[in-house]
Parts: sequence; structure tokens; C-alpha cells
Amino acid sequence: MSLQEVDVPDEGLLAAVPLPDEIEELVAEAERRIHEFVEGSQEDPIFAFVPCDFRMVYRGLRWLTEAGLATGSSFCEWGSGFGVVAMMASSLGWSSTGIELEPALVDASETLADDFDMPVEFAVGSFVPEGSTIRPDMGQELAWLDDGAASVYMDLGLDPDDFDVTFAYPWPGESDVIYGIFEEHAARGALLLTYQGTEALRMHRRV
Repeated sequence: MSLQEVDVPDEGLLAAVPLPDEIEELVAEAERRIHEFVEGSQEDPIFAFVPCDFRMVYRGLRWLTEAGLATGSSFCEWGSGFGVVAMMASSLGWSSTGIELEPALVDASETLADDFDMPVEFAVGSFVPEGSTIRPDMGQELAWLDDGAASVYMDLGLDPDDFDVTFAYPWPGESDVIYGIFEEHAARGALLLTYQGTEALRMHRRV
């Protein structure tokens, strides 16, 4: 396997990382809008739309940034939802992109980013590159990855190996697919940061 795990400080140590006021404001407003969105979509809910712990992820991103672990400054959020992680990365100086299957979520992301003056590019479609040998249907139902959706990289004018850090929130049982896609397509030295729910954050480097 060409992914090497990178130790991330435990939750207790990360909790000591301060959150700037603007990030607290962003997260609070995002949580309010997400609640309204979910309440208003109950008759036609979006499958697997569950936000991560934004404050924990910000602390992980800030630690990663200040530690100088990345090989560059290009960031991508796979399955970006409301785009909050991509926006937090932008606030830390990253050139940030969010990829999301659901157009309604991209619309909400763009509105939130505009309201907080966050320069993030969002794209509707799949983060699975064309020609990937790692498919979302490999042994399990992973509808949120949507094997039939068009890959977005041509529209972005970028390739998966153009990103120095990628973030994803895999559901239980989905990590192997996420790791496999990253291992196959990421640049050597790129980092994959994943939110693992109660298991907190994990990070891997493509070596």
C-alpha cells in the first residue's frame, strides 16, 4: 500500500487550538442553515448528507497548516455538502475547491461562501476520476458517490494530482474506497485528511 499514516494529535490536544471569531461565526451560521435545509427537505431528503464536526476539522486543518506538512497550498473537499470545510481551508490560506454531487448543496455552499467572502470554487459532479479502477460499487452500496455521475476535473481544469491536501468524511465501511481512489490518483506526497466520527481525524500521505 502506498499510503502512509501520519500521526494526528488526539482530540484533547486539538481542543487547545483556538477558533477565531470569524470561524465560530461561519460554523454557527452554517449549522443554522443546514438545520433549516434538512428540515425543509424531509419529503425529499438527500441521502447521506450528515455534516462532520466542523470545529474539530478546523483544528486539524490549522495544525496541519502550521506544521507545514503539505507539499503545496491546493486543497479539495470531496463530498463538500455546504462547503464549510473548504471555506475553513480558504481562511487558512489554501486555494480551495469543493466537489459535491447535489446541485442544491452547491447552491447553498456558494451562497454561504459569498456571504462570508470566502474565495472557494465549487463544482457539481463526482470526485471519482474518469478511468479509475476503484469504483464506488465495489462490494457495497455507496450511493452518495454515484457511479453514474460525471467527473468534475475537466470542468475545473484540474486533475486529482493537482491537490496537495484532500478532505473526506467517509461513512462506516466506505474508507477503503476513499483511500483507494486517493492512492490511485493523488500526487506523491499529497495528504488525505478524513473525519472518522467518534474516531476523530486520520491522515495519510501518498508515498
